[in-house]
Amino acid sequence: MFRIIIADDQTLMRDGLQTILQLEDDMEVVATAENGLEACELALLHQPDLVLMDIRMPVMNGIDAVRKLKSESPSTKVLVLTTFDEDEYIIEALASGAVGFLLKDIPSDKLLQAIRDAAKGEMMLPSAIAAKLAARLSAAPAGTKPAPTRTRGRSSDIKFTDREMSIISLMVEGRTNREIAQLLFMSEGTVKNYISTIYDKIGTNDRTQAVIWLKDMTVT
Repeated sequence: MFRIIIADDQTLMRDGLQTILQLEDDMEVVATAENGLEACELALLHQPDLVLMDIRMPVMNGIDAVRKLKSESPSTKVLVLTTFDEDEYIIEALASGAVGFLLKDIPSDKLLQAIRDAAKGEMMLPSAIAAKLAARLSAAPAGTKPAPTRTRGRSSDIKFTDREMSIISLMVEGRTNREIAQLLFMSEGTVKNYISTIYDKIGTNDRTQAVIWLKDMTVT
């Protein structure tokens, strides 16, 4: 059972999301919040698996709330769900520790699957968002791109097998482990093993940071 908090300043959106999620057998909405600060306080109280977080909210916005949750409740995943796809929001949300960035026009079935994957630690980025992020990273001045928290060596020193490169190319597209497994005709467990090896080679266990680093590697 995935325990979820919904944070959105619009009552209609909160209620609508809660209704959709509560219909699922494996999801429980343990609380709803009107702003980022309330979401953080409720997260400390309920220790949910995931917070579904809007960005533009009063008192404390979603970006600041992601940072606060990353510090105070690191085991809680945060999935950003917003109307706004500005590059700065995408970069800030992911750099602050969000496991994904979704837009509110997403179909409900895809949202539900994204929540399940994000709660398990999968990085969730629609292809359009991933493309914007890749373009932003490739255009950034040298030395300004985010990097993993621990890097074992220069990208030129790290060697990947052909299979690993196939998986990396799908990771940077924002594909989930399940999608990668289906596209490469592999089991999801095998994909996870390959990704663990990739993480080990670049020196991070954080999927968001790994994908950002791998995007940098593929565009340089």
